[in-house]
Amino acid sequence: MKQNVGGIDKILRIVVGAALVVWAAFMAGPTWAWIGVVPLATGLVGFCPVYLPIKFSSK
Repeated sequence: MKQNVGGIDKILRIVVGAALVVWAAFMAGPTWAWIGVVPLATGLVGFCPVYLPIKFSSK
């Protein structure tokens, strides 16, 4: 799996994803806030499957 997420994109994904998960888990946020797991995971792994079909890379 070739990394296609880098730089500021990676940092934003981790920060926003973590904030959403913390909100959902510890601050009684809405159920939809668990979607933060997706940007958090893609930021940590450095790979976004949505970028493949559009042939985009932020790395």
